[in-house]
Amino acid sequence: MEKREIGNSLTKGPSEAKRGAFSRRSVLTLVCTLGVAAPFGFGAARALTASGTGSLSYSPDFICRAAANTEELQGPPRQLKIAWNANAACTVAAAVAKERRIFAKHNLDVDFVNFGGTTDQLLEAIATGKADAGLGLALRWLKPLEQGFDVRITAGVHGGCIRLLGSKAANIDSLESLRGKAIAISDQASPAKNFFSIYLAKKGIDPAQEVEWRQYPANLLALAVDKGEVQALAEIDPLPYLWLKEGKLNEIATNLTGEFADRTCCVLAIRGSLTRSEMPVAAALTRSILEAADRVASDPADAAAIYSGYGGRGSLEDLATMYRSHTHHRHPVGAELKKQLLLYTDELRAVNVIKRSTDPAKFADRIYLDVLS
Repeated sequence: MEKREIGNSLTKGPSEAKRGAFSRRSVLTLVCTLGVAAPFGFGAARALTASGTGSLSYSPDFICRAAANTEELQGPPRQLKIAWNANAACTVAAAVAKERRIFAKHNLDVDFVNFGGTTDQLLEAIATGKADAGLGLALRWLKPLEQGFDVRITAGVHGGCIRLLGSKAANIDSLESLRGKAIAISDQASPAKNFFSIYLAKKGIDPAQEVEWRQYPANLLALAVDKGEVQALAEIDPLPYLWLKEGKLNEIATNLTGEFADRTCCVLAIRGSLTRSEMPVAAALTRSILEAADRVASDPADAAAIYSGYGGRGSLEDLATMYRSHTHHRHPVGAELKKQLLLYTDELRAVNVIKRSTDPAKFADRIYLDVLS
C-alpha cells in the first residue's frame, strides 16, 4: 500500500484566488487558536491541553467544534494513518470505511498500520504521531491510559465481541460452576480477563481467589479446555464464536449480558495534538468510523466479506452471523460514552486493575473528547 506524507493544509484550493482569500474555516480556526492560547501563551496552552489540566470545553473550543460540524473538509484529501490489528473482528468498521470509500466521502485518505506490539506501544505510537488514531478495546486501553498518553477517545464503535465459554464435559454452564475452576486466557491483561473479572466480582465470586486464570496462545484456548487443563475460556471474537459452533462449549456470558447490554467495547482514539490543531479532521474521522459501523449493522454479509479479505478466519456465513450478534448499531458518543468510561474505570478499580487513587470522573474527563457536538 502506498505511503504518503501527511499534509498540513486543509484550506488550499485549486486556484490562487481561493488560496488568498479568508474562508470561514480559516477565521474560525484562527479564533480558536488565539482564544485558547491567549490567556496563557501558546506554550502554556499546549502544556495544559496535553496534561489534561486545561479543558477543551473552554468557549473557543465550542467555536472550533462548530466549525468541525458545519463544514466538510476542503482541499486535497487529508492523509491519516490508523493503527489497528487487521485480524481483530472488532475493528472491521475501519476496513469497511476504507473499502466502501466512506473515508473518501469525508475527504480522508487513510492508510493502515497493522500493529502487533503491546497496547502501551500502540498508544505511544498514536501519542507521538507515528499514527494519527487507533481502534481497540476499551478494557485493554484504560489501564495504559492511566500513564497519561496524549490520546483522546472520541467514540464507542460497538459491543458484544467478548465471550466466556465453559466446558460441557466438565458441566460448566454458569458462573457459579466456575468456583474453584481454571479459565484460559490469551494474556493476563486481556480485555476478556478484565471484563469477566468485573462480571464475576459483581456476582459475588472473587476473580483473584475463587478462579484461576491460565495463559495460553489465543488459538490454543479451546484445546486447553478439550484436554481438561482448564474448564473454561475467555476471549474476543472471532475465535470464541467459531469454537462455540463446534458444540463442545457452553456460552456462559458475553460483554452484553445483563447490565452491560448497552456498553461499548471497541473504541476510536485520536492523537491529542491532532484534536487540538485540526478538530475538523478529528470530527471527519470519527464520523467515518461511526458511519461504517452503521453499515456493518445493516449489511453484516458485506462486512464479513471485507474482514475475510483482510485475513479474518471463518466462513463468510459464520462471520456475518457473528457480526449480527454484535451491536454495531450502538456507538455511544458524548455524555453517554463518558459515563461508560467512568463506569469501566470504577469497576476496574474494584478488581485492582486501575489504581485505587484514580478518580473515575476526572479520568473519564481526561481521556474522552467530544468532537461531534
